[in-house]
Amino acid sequence: MSRKSQKSPTAPAPSAPPRPAATAAQSGQASRRGLIVAAGAAVLAAAGAGAYFAFGSRGPASARPGLASTHAPTLGPATAKVHIVEFLDPACETCAAFYPLVKRILADNRDRIRLSLRHVPLHRGSDDVVRMLEASRKQDRYWPTLEALLAAQNFWAPNHTAQPALALQAIAGVGLNMAQLTADMRAPEVEERMAQDSRDAALLQVTKTPEYFVNGRQMASFGRQQLQALISDALQRAY
Repeated sequence: MSRKSQKSPTAPAPSAPPRPAATAAQSGQASRRGLIVAAGAAVLAAAGAGAYFAFGSRGPASARPGLASTHAPTLGPATAKVHIVEFLDPACETCAAFYPLVKRILADNRDRIRLSLRHVPLHRGSDDVVRMLEASRKQDRYWPTLEALLAAQNFWAPNHTAQPALALQAIAGVGLNMAQLTADMRAPEVEERMAQDSRDAALLQVTKTPEYFVNGRQMASFGRQQLQALISDALQRAY
């Protein structure tokens, strides 16, 4: 189970597969909701055309610190009024389980929703797998690489510990130039993007994955129904 890594011995949540915690101390000392900034305390007004998270036509564009990112991989048009930001660990089994749901929601709401992914390598060894994902962007193969990794997660992340050598095998059929990929994994821009994602995750107190923000709003509790309800509410507000 995803939480049973070196960093998270906590028991699984009843409504969804468990998610990895940043440290055992954190998961033992507080509940997931206790680690999240109180609703509204972290929401700031954002002016100008560069604001990322609009709450539809009912109010001004607003942004939550740590969510807006110009470097995040994104699906969906920039004109979409609903923006999902997901913090993801490629070694997280709950991330793999939820990915088809999020993809289906996007397909059912073409041109109305966009998805941005931020990387949070909480599992042991997943840092290098995130580097693979970031490096694959130079070859315009990020999304096929991500899907190949999630589909083969049981192969390259046995016992919830990522094994980068096996992850490279898992993406061998994606069409990447593997020599270029391994060289690009150590590129300065890859390290910079990973560092920014980590800083923003810390700012937002993201300690488990997947973590979703929909137009800057966060689920009060975690689960499939809760995520769908949050997205549905954002769509109703926006459209």
